[in-house]
Amino acid sequence: MQTLTSIDELEEIYGAPVPQSLSKVAPSLTPLYRDWIGASKFMILSTIGPEGTDASPRGDDGPVLHMADSRTLWLPDWRGNNRIDSLRNIVRDPRVSLMFMVPGCNNVVRVNGTAVLTADEDLRSHFARKTLLPATVAVITIEEIYFQCAKALMRSRLWDAEADRPAVPTAGQFLKEQEAGFEAEAYDAGYADYAKSRMW
Repeated sequence: MQTLTSIDELEEIYGAPVPQSLSKVAPSLTPLYRDWIGASKFMILSTIGPEGTDASPRGDDGPVLHMADSRTLWLPDWRGNNRIDSLRNIVRDPRVSLMFMVPGCNNVVRVNGTAVLTADEDLRSHFARKTLLPATVAVITIEEIYFQCAKALMRSRLWDAEADRPAVPTAGQFLKEQEAGFEAEAYDAGYADYAKSRMW
């Protein structure tokens, strides 16, 4: 297999970027990007650290994060399985990328920037759910924001209810594959009730 090892080789294959792919980039939130992010309940947080890269899904029942100002985003971290891979990475390397998705929309919005973590109670209190607070908040500084063209989601028909939906393994089956004695069926049957009280 021949591998590509230089930017020159890549550019020879792909040619020049489409001009709008560069001109669409903004250094901070604009009114339209605010509208998009405000409608996004789901995003992917990508980080990098000494052990490698990590991409983590983040979701909520309203906007997935808070836009504090034109260059600052607050992302709450609700307790999960305590692996905290993304958070470990941010502590050691502040670079982050975010990908915001909106159901039914084939475009996505991307943010590149840096983040720091805080356990400041005032900041955490902004996201209060009754008596619950997120464990930490990532304070993200935007360096660039832009929309990604729709081709990937169009190809995959991600939101198309008529698209073929393959049968896929369950979470319990994944766990049983690594731990033979694991009770996969009981885990899958009970997970919705288990998660209900642990969403926030």
